[in-house]
Amino acid sequence: MKLNELEFFREVTLRVSGTLDIGEAMLNLFAYLRRFIPADRIGLHRFDVARRMIYGVAEADGGGLIRGSDGESRVFSMDADFVAILDRSRGRGPIVTIHNTPDSLPEAVLRGFPHLRTRSVLALQLWIQDEVVGGLALSAEGHGRYKPRHAALLEQVKEPIALAMSNAWRYRELERLRDQLIEDNRALSQDMQRATGVEVVGADFGLATVMEMVRRVAPLSSPVLLQGETGTGKEVIANAIHQLSPRSAGPLVRVQCGAIPETLLDSELFGHEKGAFTGAIERKRGRFERAAGGTIFLDEIGELSLEAQVKLLRVLQEKQFERVGGTETLDADVRVIAATHRDLARMVREGRFREDLWYRLNVFPILIPPLRMRREDIPALAQYFVRRKAREMNLERLPELDAADLARLQAYDWPGNVRELQNVVERALILGRGGTLVFPPLGGADTAPAPAVALPPEADLLPLDEAMAAHIRRALSLTGGRVSGPRGAAARLRINPNTLRSRMRKLGVKVLKRV
Repeated sequence: MKLNELEFFREVTLRVSGTLDIGEAMLNLFAYLRRFIPADRIGLHRFDVARRMIYGVAEADGGGLIRGSDGESRVFSMDADFVAILDRSRGRGPIVTIHNTPDSLPEAVLRGFPHLRTRSVLALQLWIQDEVVGGLALSAEGHGRYKPRHAALLEQVKEPIALAMSNAWRYRELERLRDQLIEDNRALSQDMQRATGVEVVGADFGLATVMEMVRRVAPLSSPVLLQGETGTGKEVIANAIHQLSPRSAGPLVRVQCGAIPETLLDSELFGHEKGAFTGAIERKRGRFERAAGGTIFLDEIGELSLEAQVKLLRVLQEKQFERVGGTETLDADVRVIAATHRDLARMVREGRFREDLWYRLNVFPILIPPLRMRREDIPALAQYFVRRKAREMNLERLPELDAADLARLQAYDWPGNVRELQNVVERALILGRGGTLVFPPLGGADTAPAPAVALPPEADLLPLDEAMAAHIRRALSLTGGRVSGPRGAAARLRINPNTLRSRMRKLGVKVLKRV
């Protein structure tokens, strides 16, 4: 076919610049170039010289697009010879080279593309402003297929191809960042419904020692382990550490360890690639990736299974992870704060918590005292909850707490700690509805802790798993087989429904048929 050079330049430019979809641009370019250059395959790759990696972006053959517009895949690592070739090319702009035998190809390329040993390759290095951004390769079966005239043709259009590919990559990156921002906003609105700032009620009294430890550790990157009974305000302290740290501009991502099913744990923590498993219809970033540059709060860390503990330990040790179904290694640039109401040291001795993970997390432990040990904080906490709940309920007048009510509140032991006090205050506001606060009887059926269970004689002690299974079956019997809901067994046992189901599976406890 007779070639008009100006028309050739114009057609190539229009085909690569007519769309920001990389796959579509590649197909258009390939269909036109193969009229003049022998080729049965075309490939576009992105170079990451800093990480010495080459990523496949798009690939097509005579049958159409093989890989195109839905992400990249890691192909191979650059070796020293490959990097040296790029260094020698610096400052020369896009470069076209002919490789008619495998001997002229870098060994790293042949390792990544072993099929090229039987092919000829016409390669174009894509440079933008003294920076190599990738490579475009045409290939044909057999050796000696390319002539200097073919290289000269590609040389004519190297600049528009390099510019168009670079623009398409940047557009894809903008789309990825947009999707990431949407996902972050959605996740933060769901997971972090909390007040901003670092106000901690009781910081000057019962929590003075805790807050001194918070101020000491906040500027560092050391892991923190928050220990205390349920409802003592561990999440509030975690928020204070984050807000006082150099990472305060980054996200604070909360993970309720006991609420994530075992089968979804990897995906939730580390994310997954599109098609990694059934239902993975798109790439999803995990909690560690969303927390990049910020803090991840692992609440109720003691609820993790031993298998999950191994995966978490690897991330804490290596500071790296991979998405499920992916090959790209990502850096875990996060500060870890863990919390538990369990005795982890005892769990380690009993073999229910990994000792190496315990040492990783227990770098700086902070024990948060229960509310009964800091009764001086109760008046301030009660006033705080009255103000906050009154705003939420749109009450016209702020009810006042009298001395008798405060005395009653301070005399109670609060087995549910701060969370129970918050619930009692809210119930009093509902009953009073803007007038005088009406507190329910403290320690009644709706607020009292569960009655103590009579233990059998030492000789009749059951193995722990059997005793736990029997206790769960008793709870299921009392609730008619209901696991979740306000009247379910999980509520009676005061654990998360997903945690209860997981333990039932491990212990072989079947759900009772409801009648």
